[in-house]
Amino acid sequence: MRSIDSKIVTLKQMIRHRNSIKKTGKKLVFTNGCFDLLHVGHVDYLAFARSLGDALIVAVNSDASVRRNKGPSRPLVPELERARMLAALESVDYVIIFKETTPCRLLRILRPDILIKGADWSHEVVGREIVEAYGGTVTVAPVTRGKSTTALIEKIISNAAAAPAGRRTPSDKRSHVAKHG
Repeated sequence: MRSIDSKIVTLKQMIRHRNSIKKTGKKLVFTNGCFDLLHVGHVDYLAFARSLGDALIVAVNSDASVRRNKGPSRPLVPELERARMLAALESVDYVIIFKETTPCRLLRILRPDILIKGADWSHEVVGREIVEAYGGTVTVAPVTRGKSTTALIEKIISNAAAAPAGRRTPSDKRSHVAKHG
């Protein structure tokens, strides 16, 4: 079993992996996204993606790319932490962080056999024309109902707003004890 950090690759390393995969006639599956707060919907999606081929590469938006796409309050989790969490999943073979707003440059270079996006993005699969132009396949994956980063953030905000004003969290209590003995 490979270590988590060995699954996080540079473009140069991924090109070598892609060439090796291609020589053996295996299929490379590619997906991309922010993966800001990892949840069961992501896990289901990535397991489905991996089932379509022999190796799965997940291209993760850099922090700057996420801010351009989602706004100044995102990401909540830094890029290397997001990459490491994804790399810890059994279904993920490689993780690459990209700085561009879209993964189009990576798609042109890596030429995956399959590009997959969740059904929630079926209206706009960025890179579809690139992959289909060289004979690759674009697949839309089912979405786990009710599971999304946006829904998770909204629930956290709602729960925080509903908490009584004087209620302390466990971390608040620890700092109180540290300050006051």
